[in-house]
Amino acid sequence: MNPKISDFGMARIFAGNQNQDKTSRVYAMAGLFSVKSDVFSFGVLLLEIISGKRNNGLQLPELSQSLLAYAWRLWSEGKGLDLLNPSIIDSCPTSQGLRCIHIGLLCVQEAAAERPTMSNVVVLLSSEFIALPQPKQPAFLVERLVINSDQSSSGNNVGSVNDITISNVVPR
Repeated sequence: MNPKISDFGMARIFAGNQNQDKTSRVYAMAGLFSVKSDVFSFGVLLLEIISGKRNNGLQLPELSQSLLAYAWRLWSEGKGLDLLNPSIIDSCPTSQGLRCIHIGLLCVQEAAAERPTMSNVVVLLSSEFIALPQPKQPAFLVERLVINSDQSSSGNNVGSVNDITISNVVPR
């Protein structure tokens, strides 16, 4: 067994060939864990399923956006149907697809207090007759900087993308 250090204070089990993992930004930014943390993760998962795209793997250079930013932009412009995965459009009513997007956006709202509880999410998904509140801006709505290959080869770098690691060290 080859032990690996991960998040201090939050242990993870890695697969044999895995050498890194990601922690939800909710945990990393505030160091807080709550029932709303899982709601955020569920909202991201719901948006990934309904769109057929991964949040951290959305490779649309012309958009240079995360899935949350892309979903929010489409929703705000009244183009929520554009987020639906084409492979599920024929198999589910568009009203259900839009409702899933709406609920997903409610789950990823920036203020954790504004997010529904998981029990409320189950009720919202189970009933088409419950009115949904208007979602507010998602958390971590960060635009990604995209540098074209011809820009980087000319030496005119517009900027850079940096990663940050946050560690909260607590004595034993």
